Amino acid sequence: MAHSKEPRVLAIILGGGKGTRLYPLTKERSKPAVPFGGKYRIVDIPISNCINSGYRKIYLLTQFNSASLHHHITNSYNFDHFSKGFVEILAAEQTLEHSGWFEGTADAVRKNMVHFHSQNPTHYIILSGDQLYRMDLKAFMNSHIESGADITIATTAVNERDATGFGIMKIDAKKAITEFIEKPSADVLKSGNWKIPANARGDLPKEKEYLASMGIYIFNAAAMEEMLDNEFTDFGKEIIPRAIKNKKVNSYVFDGYWEDIGTIRSFYNSTLDLTKAVPPFNFYDADAPIYTHMRNLPPPKVNGAPQIENSLLSEGCIINNKSVKNSVIGVRTIVNEGSELEGVITMGADFYENEEAKAENAKAGRPDIGIGKGCKIAKTIIDKDAAIGDNVRINVDGNSYPDGENKLPSGVSFYSSEGIIVIRKGSVIPSGTVI
Repeated sequence: MAHSKEPRVLAIILGGGKGTRLYPLTKERSKPAVPFGGKYRIVDIPISNCINSGYRKIYLLTQFNSASLHHHITNSYNFDHFSKGFVEILAAEQTLEHSGWFEGTADAVRKNMVHFHSQNPTHYIILSGDQLYRMDLKAFMNSHIESGADITIATTAVNERDATGFGIMKIDAKKAITEFIEKPSADVLKSGNWKIPANARGDLPKEKEYLASMGIYIFNAAAMEEMLDNEFTDFGKEIIPRAIKNKKVNSYVFDGYWEDIGTIRSFYNSTLDLTKAVPPFNFYDADAPIYTHMRNLPPPKVNGAPQIENSLLSEGCIINNKSVKNSVIGVRTIVNEGSELEGVITMGADFYENEEAKAENAKAGRPDIGIGKGCKIAKTIIDKDAAIGDNVRINVDGNSYPDGENKLPSGVSFYSSEGIIVIRKGSVIPSGTVI
């Protein structure tokens, strides 16, 4: 049988730790479960890359706040019995051998090897759960097999300023990795001959002279077993530097769009980039769609003639307002008359309130879920199921707040990060509040 040589590939998506850099969006959910782009979750990106590349055996490793992630995966990814495909969540568990929590990325994989062995893989692809990119993983795998490497690391070219924030690789003309350095200073970069060699550059932009690890790896199964047969806990800091000394490790240079969306600022900027006329990351790609939970919601409804510019409106939202500019409006978001939004991300709502619930709200003097009348909101992320009253002003009056938790004298609390205001999931912001 000709196809018996096809590699048996197992994809492992790392769900990340506590997601402190994305707090408070990660207060009640794990990082991969954070809503993104109006109707998706961050985890849909790596899962879709796997499915579009023909890799349908996918494990997702997680340990923090995994309930909403479980719910999303169960409702979104059901393969037929004949494809033998699955997306399965493996949460940290206590066993006779292990006492529980994952200590790091490598430790998470090691503790789950018993589950992976049952699939008898020849290769593992390790992916991150908080990055925005579209990669043909099949091309990545082919390059790995052709090179004869034990391990291949996906890399992206970066400029000198960005290089100091990444693990940087030194490669030879055949793209074999000869050295690795974690978050080097600019002086170290200049003194150590870390630039990409001219004969391995291809069409990379001139100013991007260094190769950064994307935290995406392919391991031959035997190399994975060997590299994890120790106490080391982290791929980037410990396993990979050791592998470069003892194994054949290659670089796969990826020149497409790639963004780590692990902080509030990068999450905010990457989301608003989706509203550009030609977005750097394109959800409108017929050949490589991004999959997610099918909700069976009605299309977005726009009442009156508000001004809508460069914005995404998700299904089930109802827009009655004055203007929406450079904003991403999540599922079931309701925006009422006279409100103006600019640079706003709403994550929407999990349900519509019925007339009974609205009557209860009125009785309790509480706003309905959604955005009330006459509001002015800018540079704000509004998490799910928030209820914002009438004439609320957020981030439009030049007020500035220290990063972190903030509380107004009225008792209203919110989060600030580099000038971006985050209204938490389920928050109630009374009418007339000014932030």
